[in-house]
Amino acid sequence: MKRSKNHPNKLFIKRRRLPVKYIAVTIIILLAISLIMGYIWKVLKTSDYFRVKEIVLKEPDISGLSYLKGKNIFSIDLKSESRDIIEVYPNYKKIRLVRVLPDRIFADFIKRNPVAFVKLYRYFALDEDGVLFYAPQHPEEVELPVILGLERKIFSPKPGRSYNNKELMLALSIVNESRKNRILKDYRIKRIDVGNIANTSILVLFPEEEISDGLKKEEIRAPEGLEVKFGEDNIKEKISILAGLIMQGRSELANIKYIDLRFREPAIKLKNAK
Repeated sequence: MKRSKNHPNKLFIKRRRLPVKYIAVTIIILLAISLIMGYIWKVLKTSDYFRVKEIVLKEPDISGLSYLKGKNIFSIDLKSESRDIIEVYPNYKKIRLVRVLPDRIFADFIKRNPVAFVKLYRYFALDEDGVLFYAPQHPEEVELPVILGLERKIFSPKPGRSYNNKELMLALSIVNESRKNRILKDYRIKRIDVGNIANTSILVLFPEEEISDGLKKEEIRAPEGLEVKFGEDNIKEKISILAGLIMQGRSELANIKYIDLRFREPAIKLKNAK
């Protein structure tokens, strides 16, 4: 019995080769497109029609971008300019430059939001990312924590930079965790002392509103606030413990001298205890 010509063992796959002429034509077309695009780009970058005439600023108090006027809008490296500008304005977290054809540039300045102040040779603001910048206000004018004890640990700070300092990062973690806690977000941390990291402590002030038992805050709070000794580890857990203790003993807070969370079991020292 004869095998069919189409038997699998007799099948061969013929490779099809593209004609040389087709490849050459494709290359020529691509080169032509590239040359045309290059010429168009060159014309755009040298045309007076696209010279910057106006800088549109979202922040009215910024006036240092006039040097961009007169430049061709396509010749400006927006990312590089943003990096250079933010060095001059460290109080801003991000600067976004956008081309608005044919002759305008829109500048969007995103401010840093302070979450605490750091006392060094002067007061600096600190954002949630750990970046120091010039304090827009004095600490007494806003209700933000003041971080103490870093005068000899951070030298010649440069605004707009973050510092990988363990004491600073510890203080920042206390601030951030307390802000996220449902209970403690209503309680103001007045100061955080990290001068001795093993004995890190905070001073908590109580809110003014009425509490659940009907007493006004002025009637139960200690004027000097409540001292809480944290130490240097397990900050998230200790924040939760502190919140629970405050909820359980709200009406007795004025009688507490300090709360010590440095050890396995929290310790409460009363003012009238011998």
